[in-house]
Amino acid sequence: MCWADLLVLLPAAPYWLAAFPFAALFHHLCASGRLSLTARYIFLLTGGCLFAGTAMGSYAVLLLIPAAGSMLILLSVSPACAHTWVFALQMSWQIVCHLGLSSQELDPQDARPAIALSAIMLLTQKATSLALDIHEGVMRLQLGQGLLQCALPLCSYLLFFPALLGGPLCSFSRFWAQAESSGVLPCPLRAAGQRCLCALALQGLRMGLAGGLAGRQGCAGLGCLSCVWARALLLRLAYYWHWVLDEALLEVAGFRPEAGQGDLSVRDLWTLETTHRLAVFTRTWNKSTSCWLRRLVFQHCPAQPLLATFAFSAWWHSLRPGQVFGFLCWAVMVEADYRIHPFLSTWATSQGVKLLYRGTTWVFTQLIVAYILVAMHQVASHFSMLCLLWTSCNSILPLFYGFVLLLLLAKKLKQNAYPGLTCAAGGAHPCTREHAG
Repeated sequence: MCWADLLVLLPAAPYWLAAFPFAALFHHLCASGRLSLTARYIFLLTGGCLFAGTAMGSYAVLLLIPAAGSMLILLSVSPACAHTWVFALQMSWQIVCHLGLSSQELDPQDARPAIALSAIMLLTQKATSLALDIHEGVMRLQLGQGLLQCALPLCSYLLFFPALLGGPLCSFSRFWAQAESSGVLPCPLRAAGQRCLCALALQGLRMGLAGGLAGRQGCAGLGCLSCVWARALLLRLAYYWHWVLDEALLEVAGFRPEAGQGDLSVRDLWTLETTHRLAVFTRTWNKSTSCWLRRLVFQHCPAQPLLATFAFSAWWHSLRPGQVFGFLCWAVMVEADYRIHPFLSTWATSQGVKLLYRGTTWVFTQLIVAYILVAMHQVASHFSMLCLLWTSCNSILPLFYGFVLLLLLAKKLKQNAYPGLTCAAGGAHPCTREHAG
């Protein structure tokens, strides 16, 4: 794969940019009092349908069918069963779409199938989040108000255009509150402008890095550590650019995320690029999706919740070979991170040793993140390329982390079997700390 391939912008970028004037128009009409609450829902829903048709063409049907199905389930099924039915519908439909589109010989230049699949994944987030709210009693549907008045906000939430192709997950209660107050709050053009400038800076960094790497001589390919790290850095910059534009669009429309609930802030960006802990990187990466996975899977899984959460994430991302390998590897590396760092930190007593410990583990974290991202994105659909990555020198560090994890687990089992040995030695058990999950 040549470096020029990574210069291509995300396929939905032109549609995001085209949505900004309509988002500003929506906020202006709300602020001037020209749109009632019902008209606001209709505006957001109509914009979402038009947006889907423009960006996806005939593939928009793949998005509208599960949206309508989830809405009908929520209106007709009891709150106790709503989440089960919505979850089954969304995940089944999503898998069928992934398998169906991947089995066809599609035009590589046609971005519409990829945009449709991305929108379906985001719809799954919103539909299951809404169903969980109803199931847990956080929100109650007012069916006595009439079918149309109850269905319109639900359908508008599932398909409203500022969050159709991206953006941090917004709960239905917050969507409803912000739709009501869109005319009261001032349009945050300054904050949105700052985010757009940040997006331009990130894209400039991507282009400069890719241009520099394109003319690089020598080490290249999946067998080169620096090449894999550089590919992963380009992918991270693309994600950052994506998240910054998403939040800017939501802010222009008046749907600003809650403080700390967005996918990327300056503090998050600093944390992601400077942390020496893979667990901290994982919690900070794509925060709204992490919160959704924690609520949907982690908190409801009685055994091995960490592994179950990453396994479900692989399922949600389509179960391609690279996705499965990458997410399962990520789960093992996070578990190793939780156990290795408390063990190492006890040895880092002096300032010089602490600096060496943090610097070395930062490099390790960067290389492991690069390995995982390249597996999930660059070689996801190609088993032969995945095997090439697995047999390269890039696998040494993940294998080392896995080996150390096995040693620490064996040590824990031995101490559990003979607790008197630990007590007699006066030592503390290295794994008695609470699992941070």
